[in-house]
Amino acid sequence: MENRKFYIDGAWVDPIAPSALDVVNPATEEPFAQISLGSKADVDRAVAAAKRAFASYSETRVEERLGWLRKIIEGFRARLPDLARMMTLEMGAPITFATERQATVALFHFEEAARVLAEYPFEVRMGNGIVRREPIGVCGLITPWNWPLNQVASKVAPALATGCTVVLKPSEIAPLSAMMIAEIIHEAGLPAGVFNLVNGDGPTVGEAIASHPDVDFVSFTGSTAAGIRVAKLAADTVKRVAQELGGKSANIILDDADLRAAVIAGVHACNTNGGQNCQSPTRMLVPRAKRQAAFDAAREAIAATRLGDPLDQATTMGPLVSKAQYDRVQALIQSGIDEGATLVAGGTGKPEGFARGYYVRPTVFGDVTSRMRIAQEEIFGPVLSIMSYDTEEEAIAIANDTPFGLAGFVQSGDPARARRVANRIRAGRVYINGAPFDRSLPFGGYKQSGNGREFGVFGFEEYLEVKAILGASE
Repeated sequence: MENRKFYIDGAWVDPIAPSALDVVNPATEEPFAQISLGSKADVDRAVAAAKRAFASYSETRVEERLGWLRKIIEGFRARLPDLARMMTLEMGAPITFATERQATVALFHFEEAARVLAEYPFEVRMGNGIVRREPIGVCGLITPWNWPLNQVASKVAPALATGCTVVLKPSEIAPLSAMMIAEIIHEAGLPAGVFNLVNGDGPTVGEAIASHPDVDFVSFTGSTAAGIRVAKLAADTVKRVAQELGGKSANIILDDADLRAAVIAGVHACNTNGGQNCQSPTRMLVPRAKRQAAFDAAREAIAATRLGDPLDQATTMGPLVSKAQYDRVQALIQSGIDEGATLVAGGTGKPEGFARGYYVRPTVFGDVTSRMRIAQEEIFGPVLSIMSYDTEEEAIAIANDTPFGLAGFVQSGDPARARRVANRIRAGRVYINGAPFDRSLPFGGYKQSGNGREFGVFGFEEYLEVKAILGASE
């Protein structure tokens, strides 16, 4: 792999107009690689290759596509340690987390796409005809830096499985693990033009993909503001758009829950991946009478967090991804102080002993109200807002008092009560009592958290068109 090249039409090729960009290790603040930023002309070349390849790839048999997916899975497994290490270097995820979660969950998506493909009924009889599902066409996939392989895999895997062709733009901040996936796909023998990768920034390459007349579908993960821009650009050609956008997820701890255990687990969940998760439970709702006990448990959880070199297997939190992200999180922590929230733990500035690297102090605020910036804006850092409530109805109202609706969390000693509350949270996914990740269940948002779904059969069907054939006998 040559970092300055793009993968187009089955080969690594030079950009039409090279434009170098450093890839910075956030733990050292030093560049460790360079890529080239692409142009509209590079996107045109990649889309043309994908369009040519679609004519034949869309007609391939399920068994053929399963064969390629299995080879990709084999290659992914063989290189999983290298993929994990690359993500640690490019975006700062601790190596243990990068291996056990970041890389492993990305692998799950290829495995899940193969499982769904093997069983999926592309044609079913209905009424006086047949309903047939066909690949939608050329797919433009635009992915973020916070889970750089997970989001690539959750889009690329179902696209390839359904018979679509792909033009991928990974984040220019963390592009190298995606380029390694391109190598794995190439080695799997996928036909030329089926998968293409062009590096670049959002305003140039991202917008060229979203507006391209020969792109049939755009799947975007990122900020709500950028998602709105993508949707507007796509509207001129009436292409389908799926978006997984921002989040400000509430974690309702009911009065019958084990408060200490729930708060400790909630703090750690908020701080996972340095808090750089779209579904982080960043608003913790606790009974007002248990306010002080919640603060005490939160301090206990923060004290157990181990910041350090992300390549050290004992590290549980590394740096944020960039200086821009560091500055944003610092500004929002200061806003919480300025608006009168109680600083329970952490605060502004770097942690003691960390002069270098984009490290922040994991922070917990208490007495947060819904009108504060820290309660409304997605911070994308290890910052938790504890909010107090008096009744279950008030807790549900606070949880839903946000423009976002990606995820929700409910903790209760009564599973039936937890389920009733979960039903009333306006979000695309709700976790009850620390339920584990399930790759087969749909993931996506309500309201300004996006539209469309990823994972499992729901994510698979995003890449399919529906055709009714009337009068067909078989």
